[in-house]
Amino acid sequence: MKNNQKPQFALCLDNDGYSASLEVGKLYPIIPDKEAKAHEYLRIVDESGEDYAFTANRFHIVELPDAVGEVLLATSQP
Repeated sequence: MKNNQKPQFALCLDNDGYSASLEVGKLYPIIPDKEAKAHEYLRIVDESGEDYAFTANRFHIVELPDAVGEVLLATSQP
């Protein structure tokens, strides 16, 4: 993520077909991806620790204070 971009997170609402990759009710970091967005997908870091594109309707984008987003990003990285 670029230094000037605010971290974004998405709340998983539907993991149907992806129960090993996504947990309903969990916040996931969003990786900015214009091509994925153009096709109504979100690129997120899933349970494997890798980033994948999932249909955007599986998530609700959540606005968090900058400090909260930074803490979540720091704790989600190995």
